[in-house]
Amino acid sequence: MDTKVISTGIPYTTVPECYIRPESERPKLSQVQECEDIPIIDLGSSDRTLTIQHVGYACRHFGFFQVINHGVSMEMVEEMLKVGLEFFNLPVEEKMKLYSDDPTKTMRLSTSFNIKKEKVHNWRDYLRLHCYPLHKYVHEWPSLPTSFKEIVSKYCEEVRNVGFKIQELISESLGLEKDYIKNVLGEQGQHMAVNFYPPCPEPELTYGLPAHTDPNALTILLQDPSVSGLQVLKDAKWLAVKPYPGAFVINLGDQIQALSNNKYKSVWHRATVNNERSRLSVASFLCPEDCAMISPPKKLTEEDMSGAVYRDFTYGEYYKKFWSRNLDQEHCLELFKNSE
Repeated sequence: MDTKVISTGIPYTTVPECYIRPESERPKLSQVQECEDIPIIDLGSSDRTLTIQHVGYACRHFGFFQVINHGVSMEMVEEMLKVGLEFFNLPVEEKMKLYSDDPTKTMRLSTSFNIKKEKVHNWRDYLRLHCYPLHKYVHEWPSLPTSFKEIVSKYCEEVRNVGFKIQELISESLGLEKDYIKNVLGEQGQHMAVNFYPPCPEPELTYGLPAHTDPNALTILLQDPSVSGLQVLKDAKWLAVKPYPGAFVINLGDQIQALSNNKYKSVWHRATVNNERSRLSVASFLCPEDCAMISPPKKLTEEDMSGAVYRDFTYGEYYKKFWSRNLDQEHCLELFKNSE
């Protein structure tokens, strides 16, 4: 391959060997059904008690849900998708100025997941940005397209507020104070991955991203409204999540699972690819500060006769462990379980 990224604009006629999954690990797309009963939660509802109940149900039974009337305008959402696409349509030489496979960098264009460690690559390029505090990072961001910094800054601020609203609802659904989770997680970092999945000639052979859980607290995902690709694991079956107009998909991350003492589950999810069309998604991650101590509240461990499922750990310790592995290994939380 002439370049490290796959978004070259030149269509592929075959899948290069280094992207082909062993037969036992392929997505089996013909067996995947659409998820018919995804909870869609109206954040604009005046009945907060009912909203809290809906959030609790979704967190317990799904580990993810979609939100509407979230306060981010359709114009903002469309601008974010448009500028993301404009970035990936830039000439390859322009994009490659930002390329790095060093995961410690706070702004980089990269490909796959952890290109240095993995044996099989993923059919994805992504632009990874740190977004909070904005003034610390925005100067690093791409200068092209010229509207990128302005649009993405505004989007980041609005999405952060959505995330905080949801953390409050999750806290209350666990019977905790509204600000409990927010206080435990400290001054939360915020990252963004603008994911681009070019058309793939043989989608059955590879993934955009293989099955994984998110290591952070909460992921707010904006899906391309016209191309499906997100799939989630529910009751041991992979289900396709059809984009819902104007909605965000909310994924619980590993830190919420640990804080809830396993009452709520961090959802296993993956991205598949399409042989006709490219797909863009924008994932925003709210992350505890590195020194945040992840430990379930006494109220929840007392409810469970067996006590705390996981030992106490800092988010910094967890994140380091997560990045030292392959994305599709066993759940990273398993490494932090208390012994029986």
